[in-house]
Amino acid sequence: MFGWGWDASLVLCLAVLVDIVLGEPPARVHPTVWMGRFIEFEYRLGRKLRPSLQKAYGVIVAIGVVAVFAGGSFLFLLLVSGLPMLIRIILAAVLLKCTFSIRLMWRYASDMAAAVRRGNYAEARSILRNIVRRDPATLTDSQVISAGVETVAEGIGDGIASPLFYYALFGIPGAFAYRAINTLDSMVGYKESEFVNLGWFSAKLDSFANLVPARIATILMLPACKLLGESTSEAWRILRRDRNRTQSWNAGWLMSAMAGSLGVRLEKPGFYALGDDDQQLNYSHLIRAIRIMVVDTALFVLTLILIIFALAWVTSGFR
Repeated sequence: MFGWGWDASLVLCLAVLVDIVLGEPPARVHPTVWMGRFIEFEYRLGRKLRPSLQKAYGVIVAIGVVAVFAGGSFLFLLLVSGLPMLIRIILAAVLLKCTFSIRLMWRYASDMAAAVRRGNYAEARSILRNIVRRDPATLTDSQVISAGVETVAEGIGDGIASPLFYYALFGIPGAFAYRAINTLDSMVGYKESEFVNLGWFSAKLDSFANLVPARIATILMLPACKLLGESTSEAWRILRRDRNRTQSWNAGWLMSAMAGSLGVRLEKPGFYALGDDDQQLNYSHLIRAIRIMVVDTALFVLTLILIIFALAWVTSGFR
Protein backbone atom coordinates (compact mmCIF):
# COMPACT_ATOMS: atom_id res chain seq x y z
CA MET A 1 0.00 0.00 0.00
CA PHE A 2 1.14 3.55 -0.66
CA GLY A 3 0.44 6.78 1.18
CA TRP A 4 1.23 10.24 -0.07
CA GLY A 5 4.84 11.13 -0.73
CA TRP A 6 7.76 10.12 -2.87
CA ASP A 7 6.57 6.54 -3.46
CA ALA A 8 3.13 7.66 -4.72
CA SER A 9 4.81 10.24 -6.97
CA LEU A 10 7.21 7.61 -8.29
CA VAL A 11 4.31 5.29 -9.11
CA LEU A 12 2.60 8.13 -11.00
CA CYS A 13 5.69 9.01 -13.06
CA LEU A 14 6.48 5.36 -13.80
CA ALA A 15 2.87 4.71 -14.88
CA VAL A 16 3.08 7.58 -17.38
CA LEU A 17 6.37 6.21 -18.68
CA VAL A 18 4.88 2.71 -19.04
CA ASP A 19 1.97 4.15 -21.02
CA ILE A 20 4.20 6.16 -23.36
CA VAL A 21 6.65 3.31 -23.99
CA LEU A 22 4.42 0.23 -23.97
CA GLY A 23 0.88 1.50 -24.58
CA GLU A 24 -2.15 -0.63 -23.82
CA PRO A 25 -1.96 -4.15 -22.38
CA PRO A 26 -3.61 -6.99 -24.35
CA ALA A 27 -7.41 -6.91 -24.24
CA ARG A 28 -7.59 -10.26 -22.45
CA VAL A 29 -5.88 -8.79 -19.36
CA HIS A 30 -7.02 -5.16 -19.61
CA PRO A 31 -9.13 -4.16 -16.57
CA THR A 32 -11.19 -1.71 -18.65
CA VAL A 33 -12.16 -4.53 -21.01
CA TRP A 34 -13.20 -6.60 -17.99
CA MET A 35 -15.26 -3.65 -16.76
CA GLY A 36 -17.00 -3.43 -20.11
CA ARG A 37 -17.89 -7.11 -20.14
CA PHE A 38 -19.14 -7.00 -16.55
CA ILE A 39 -21.25 -3.91 -17.26
CA GLU A 40 -22.67 -5.41 -20.44
CA PHE A 41 -23.74 -8.56 -18.59
CA GLU A 42 -25.37 -6.61 -15.75
CA TYR A 43 -27.28 -4.26 -18.04
CA ARG A 44 -28.43 -7.09 -20.27
CA LEU A 45 -30.38 -8.27 -17.25
CA GLY A 46 -31.63 -4.76 -16.53
CA ARG A 47 -33.20 -4.38 -19.96
CA LYS A 48 -35.73 -7.06 -18.99
CA LEU A 49 -37.03 -5.06 -16.02
CA ARG A 50 -40.05 -2.75 -16.02
CA PRO A 51 -39.16 0.94 -16.56
CA SER A 52 -40.27 1.69 -12.99
CA LEU A 53 -37.53 -0.60 -11.67
CA GLN A 54 -34.77 0.27 -14.13
CA LYS A 55 -33.71 3.51 -12.43
CA ALA A 56 -33.13 1.78 -9.10
CA TYR A 57 -31.39 -1.10 -10.86
CA GLY A 58 -29.08 1.39 -12.64
CA VAL A 59 -28.07 2.95 -9.33
CA ILE A 60 -27.38 -0.42 -7.69
CA VAL A 61 -25.35 -1.72 -10.63
CA ALA A 62 -23.31 1.49 -10.97
CA ILE A 63 -22.38 1.48 -7.28
CA GLY A 64 -21.65 -2.25 -7.47
CA VAL A 65 -19.36 -1.93 -10.51
CA VAL A 66 -17.39 0.89 -8.88
CA ALA A 67 -17.09 -1.08 -5.63
CA VAL A 68 -16.00 -4.29 -7.37
CA PHE A 69 -13.17 -2.72 -9.37
CA ALA A 70 -11.99 -0.20 -6.77
CA GLY A 71 -12.15 -2.93 -4.14
CA GLY A 72 -10.39 -5.39 -6.45
CA SER A 73 -7.46 -3.03 -6.96
CA PHE A 74 -7.27 -2.44 -3.20
CA LEU A 75 -7.24 -6.19 -2.58
CA PHE A 76 -4.47 -6.70 -5.15
CA LEU A 77 -2.30 -4.08 -3.46
CA LEU A 78 -3.00 -5.72 -0.13
CA LEU A 79 -1.94 -9.12 -1.46
CA VAL A 80 1.40 -7.80 -2.77
CA SER A 81 2.11 -5.60 0.25
CA GLY A 82 4.68 -8.07 1.56
CA LEU A 83 6.82 -7.89 -1.57
CA PRO A 84 9.94 -5.68 -1.80
CA MET A 85 9.20 -1.99 -2.29
CA LEU A 86 10.63 -1.81 -5.83
CA ILE A 87 8.43 -4.69 -7.05
CA ARG A 88 5.36 -3.14 -5.42
CA ILE A 89 6.06 0.20 -7.10
CA ILE A 90 6.40 -1.48 -10.52
CA LEU A 91 3.20 -3.51 -10.06
CA ALA A 92 1.33 -0.44 -8.84
CA ALA A 93 2.55 1.61 -11.81
CA VAL A 94 1.40 -1.04 -14.29
CA LEU A 95 -1.96 -1.21 -12.55
CA LEU A 96 -2.35 2.58 -12.56
CA LYS A 97 -1.42 2.75 -16.24
CA CYS A 98 -4.52 0.67 -17.05
CA THR A 99 -6.76 3.54 -15.90
CA PHE A 100 -5.54 6.17 -18.40
CA SER A 101 -4.18 6.42 -21.91
CA ILE A 102 -1.93 9.01 -23.53
CA ARG A 103 -0.23 6.94 -26.22
CA LEU A 104 -3.46 5.45 -27.61
CA MET A 105 -5.04 8.87 -28.21
CA TRP A 106 -1.74 10.13 -29.62
CA ARG A 107 -1.67 7.20 -32.06
CA TYR A 108 -5.27 7.57 -33.23
CA ALA A 109 -4.96 11.33 -33.75
CA SER A 110 -1.58 10.99 -35.48
CA ASP A 111 -2.91 8.29 -37.81
CA MET A 112 -5.92 10.50 -38.59
CA ALA A 113 -3.65 13.45 -39.34
CA ALA A 114 -1.53 11.31 -41.68
CA ALA A 115 -4.64 10.08 -43.51
CA VAL A 116 -6.02 13.62 -43.88
CA ARG A 117 -2.66 14.87 -45.13
CA ARG A 118 -2.79 12.23 -47.88
CA GLY A 119 -6.35 13.24 -48.69
CA ASN A 120 -7.62 9.81 -47.66
CA TYR A 121 -10.74 10.80 -45.74
CA ALA A 122 -12.15 7.29 -45.98
CA GLU A 123 -9.25 6.06 -43.84
CA ALA A 124 -9.65 9.04 -41.51
CA ARG A 125 -13.32 8.18 -41.03
CA SER A 126 -12.41 4.56 -40.33
CA ILE A 127 -9.96 5.64 -37.61
CA LEU A 128 -12.48 8.09 -36.17
CA ARG A 129 -15.00 5.29 -35.61
CA ASN A 130 -12.70 3.95 -32.88
CA ILE A 131 -12.84 7.11 -30.78
CA VAL A 132 -16.22 8.85 -31.27
CA ARG A 133 -19.88 7.94 -30.83
CA ARG A 134 -21.15 9.88 -33.86
CA ASP A 135 -21.31 8.27 -37.30
CA PRO A 136 -18.31 9.53 -39.34
CA ALA A 137 -20.11 8.67 -42.58
CA THR A 138 -22.49 11.59 -42.01
CA LEU A 139 -19.69 14.15 -41.50
CA THR A 140 -18.07 16.48 -44.01
CA ASP A 141 -14.29 16.36 -44.39
CA SER A 142 -13.93 19.41 -42.15
CA GLN A 143 -16.23 17.89 -39.53
CA VAL A 144 -14.11 14.72 -39.53
CA ILE A 145 -11.05 16.77 -38.54
CA SER A 146 -13.14 18.70 -36.02
CA ALA A 147 -14.31 15.46 -34.38
CA GLY A 148 -10.70 14.32 -34.09
CA VAL A 149 -9.58 17.56 -32.44
CA GLU A 150 -12.61 17.53 -30.12
CA THR A 151 -11.81 13.97 -29.04
CA VAL A 152 -8.19 14.87 -28.26
CA ALA A 153 -9.37 17.82 -26.17
CA GLU A 154 -12.07 15.90 -24.31
CA GLY A 155 -9.69 12.96 -23.85
CA ILE A 156 -7.34 15.15 -21.83
CA GLY A 157 -10.09 15.18 -19.21
CA ASP A 158 -11.71 11.77 -19.01
CA GLY A 159 -8.85 9.81 -20.57
CA ILE A 160 -5.94 11.26 -18.60
CA ALA A 161 -6.59 14.00 -16.04
CA SER A 162 -9.53 12.53 -14.13
CA PRO A 163 -8.11 9.06 -13.33
CA LEU A 164 -4.77 10.61 -12.33
CA PHE A 165 -6.53 13.23 -10.21
CA TYR A 166 -8.37 10.56 -8.23
CA TYR A 167 -5.15 8.57 -7.93
CA ALA A 168 -3.49 11.61 -6.32
CA LEU A 169 -6.35 11.89 -3.81
CA PHE A 170 -7.27 8.26 -3.11
CA GLY A 171 -4.55 6.09 -4.58
CA ILE A 172 -5.01 3.37 -7.18
CA PRO A 173 -8.51 2.40 -5.90
CA GLY A 174 -9.54 6.01 -6.59
CA ALA A 175 -8.24 5.78 -10.17
CA PHE A 176 -10.08 2.50 -10.69
CA ALA A 177 -13.28 3.92 -9.20
CA TYR A 178 -13.13 6.76 -11.72
CA ARG A 179 -12.36 4.43 -14.63
CA ALA A 180 -15.38 2.30 -13.69
CA ILE A 181 -17.59 5.42 -13.55
CA ASN A 182 -16.38 6.62 -16.94
CA THR A 183 -16.78 3.19 -18.51
CA LEU A 184 -20.33 3.00 -17.18
CA ASP A 185 -21.09 6.38 -18.74
CA SER A 186 -19.54 5.47 -22.08
CA MET A 187 -21.61 2.28 -22.29
CA VAL A 188 -24.98 3.16 -20.78
CA GLY A 189 -24.94 6.90 -20.07
CA TYR A 190 -26.13 7.84 -23.53
CA LYS A 191 -29.28 9.82 -24.21
CA GLU A 192 -30.83 7.01 -26.27
CA SER A 193 -34.22 5.86 -25.00
CA GLU A 194 -32.83 2.41 -24.22
CA PHE A 195 -30.67 3.83 -21.42
CA VAL A 196 -32.79 6.74 -20.18
CA ASN A 197 -33.67 4.84 -17.02
CA LEU A 198 -30.78 2.39 -16.75
CA GLY A 199 -28.00 4.90 -17.39
CA TRP A 200 -29.20 8.17 -15.85
CA PHE A 201 -27.26 7.67 -12.61
CA SER A 202 -24.04 6.65 -14.41
CA ALA A 203 -24.22 9.77 -16.61
CA LYS A 204 -24.70 12.10 -13.63
CA LEU A 205 -21.99 10.35 -11.63
CA ASP A 206 -19.51 10.76 -14.50
CA SER A 207 -20.35 14.47 -14.84
CA PHE A 208 -19.71 15.08 -11.15
CA ALA A 209 -16.51 13.01 -11.17
CA ASN A 210 -15.04 15.06 -14.04
CA LEU A 211 -16.04 18.44 -12.64
CA VAL A 212 -12.79 19.39 -10.86
CA PRO A 213 -10.11 17.61 -12.95
CA ALA A 214 -11.56 18.91 -16.24
CA ARG A 215 -11.33 22.48 -14.99
CA ILE A 216 -7.79 22.05 -13.67
CA ALA A 217 -6.72 20.56 -17.01
CA THR A 218 -8.40 23.43 -18.87
CA ILE A 219 -6.62 26.09 -16.81
CA LEU A 220 -3.32 24.30 -17.35
CA MET A 221 -3.99 24.30 -21.09
CA LEU A 222 -3.34 28.06 -21.06
CA PRO A 223 0.34 27.83 -20.01
CA ALA A 224 0.66 24.78 -22.28
CA CYS A 225 -0.43 26.96 -25.21
CA LYS A 226 2.02 29.65 -24.15
CA LEU A 227 4.90 27.16 -24.12
CA LEU A 228 3.94 25.91 -27.58
CA GLY A 229 3.45 29.33 -29.14
CA GLU A 230 -0.32 28.89 -29.52
CA SER A 231 -2.75 31.70 -28.76
CA THR A 232 -3.29 31.82 -25.00
CA SER A 233 -5.43 34.95 -25.24
CA GLU A 234 -7.78 33.38 -27.78
CA ALA A 235 -7.97 30.16 -25.77
CA TRP A 236 -9.04 32.22 -22.74
CA ARG A 237 -11.52 34.33 -24.74
CA ILE A 238 -13.25 31.38 -26.38
CA LEU A 239 -13.20 29.41 -23.11
CA ARG A 240 -15.10 32.20 -21.33
CA ARG A 241 -17.55 32.59 -24.20
CA ASP A 242 -18.26 29.01 -25.30
CA ARG A 243 -17.56 26.70 -22.34
CA ASN A 244 -21.26 26.25 -21.53
CA ARG A 245 -22.47 25.59 -25.08
CA THR A 246 -22.25 21.81 -24.79
CA GLN A 247 -24.64 19.48 -22.99
CA SER A 248 -21.70 18.15 -21.00
CA TRP A 249 -20.75 20.19 -17.93
CA ASN A 250 -17.09 19.48 -18.56
CA ALA A 251 -16.21 18.77 -22.21
CA GLY A 252 -17.08 22.31 -23.27
CA TRP A 253 -14.28 23.70 -21.11
CA LEU A 254 -11.50 21.69 -22.72
CA MET A 255 -12.90 21.84 -26.25
CA SER A 256 -13.57 25.57 -26.25
CA ALA A 257 -10.07 26.32 -24.94
CA MET A 258 -8.64 24.04 -27.63
CA ALA A 259 -10.74 25.71 -30.34
CA GLY A 260 -9.55 29.17 -29.26
CA SER A 261 -5.91 28.17 -29.07
CA LEU A 262 -5.99 26.74 -32.60
CA GLY A 263 -8.16 29.52 -34.07
CA VAL A 264 -10.76 27.10 -35.44
CA ARG A 265 -14.42 26.22 -35.05
CA LEU A 266 -15.15 22.82 -33.55
CA GLU A 267 -18.63 21.63 -34.38
CA LYS A 268 -20.89 18.69 -33.67
CA PRO A 269 -23.76 19.27 -36.11
CA GLY A 270 -27.05 19.84 -34.34
CA PHE A 271 -25.43 20.05 -30.90
CA TYR A 272 -22.78 22.78 -30.59
CA ALA A 273 -20.27 25.01 -32.35
CA LEU A 274 -17.24 26.24 -30.39
CA GLY A 275 -14.74 28.87 -31.46
CA ASP A 276 -14.50 31.16 -34.46
CA ASP A 277 -14.04 30.05 -38.05
CA ASP A 278 -10.73 31.90 -38.46
CA GLN A 279 -8.89 29.03 -40.16
CA GLN A 280 -9.91 26.13 -42.38
CA LEU A 281 -9.39 22.90 -40.45
CA ASN A 282 -6.57 20.74 -41.81
CA TYR A 283 -4.26 17.95 -40.68
CA SER A 284 -1.93 20.37 -38.87
CA HIS A 285 -4.65 21.18 -36.33
CA LEU A 286 -4.70 17.53 -35.26
CA ILE A 287 -0.92 17.61 -34.82
CA ARG A 288 -1.09 20.84 -32.82
CA ALA A 289 -3.90 19.43 -30.66
CA ILE A 290 -1.72 16.40 -29.84
CA ARG A 291 1.14 18.68 -28.79
CA ILE A 292 -1.17 20.67 -26.53
CA MET A 293 -2.45 17.41 -25.02
CA VAL A 294 1.10 16.23 -24.26
CA VAL A 295 2.25 19.49 -22.65
CA ASP A 296 -1.03 19.89 -20.75
CA THR A 297 -0.62 16.34 -19.43
CA ALA A 298 2.96 17.05 -18.32
CA LEU A 299 1.82 20.17 -16.44
CA PHE A 300 -1.06 18.23 -14.90
CA VAL A 301 1.26 15.48 -13.67
CA LEU A 302 3.60 18.07 -12.13
CA THR A 303 0.60 19.68 -10.42
CA LEU A 304 -0.49 16.32 -9.03
CA ILE A 305 2.99 15.65 -7.66
CA LEU A 306 2.76 18.96 -5.79
CA ILE A 307 -0.68 17.95 -4.49
CA ILE A 308 0.63 14.54 -3.38
CA PHE A 309 3.50 16.09 -1.41
CA ALA A 310 1.17 18.72 0.05
CA LEU A 311 -1.17 15.98 1.26
CA ALA A 312 1.80 14.10 2.70
CA TRP A 313 2.85 17.26 4.56
CA VAL A 314 -0.66 17.87 5.91
CA THR A 315 -1.19 14.27 7.04
CA SER A 316 2.20 14.23 8.77
CA GLY A 317 1.09 17.10 10.99
CA PHE A 318 2.88 19.91 9.05
CA ARG A 319 6.27 18.55 10.06
